[in-house]
Amino acid sequence: MKIAEISPQPNWVLSIVADDGRIGNFDVSPYLEYEAFEALQNYNEFLKVSNGEYFVEWDCGADLSADTIETRWQIVGKSAQQATA
Repeated sequence: MKIAEISPQPNWVLSIVADDGRIGNFDVSPYLEYEAFEALQNYNEFLKVSNGEYFVEWDCGADLSADTIETRWQIVGKSAQQATA
């Protein structure tokens, strides 16, 4: 999966649009107990997420691969562009 868009949401959830148009939510909160993600317990740090297309990363150095996200996200729909294709 290649990540087209990413948007942080309340409660440590990432809203993600994949390059194939799938839209889903990924809950980052289970990772907050790990040392690499501790800084993200501060919600303002969580908001500083960047899209690397095949991964997401934060200023603190924490990152998640697109493969990890794809395995554990909850698909909520498809983008309008892809739904008509």
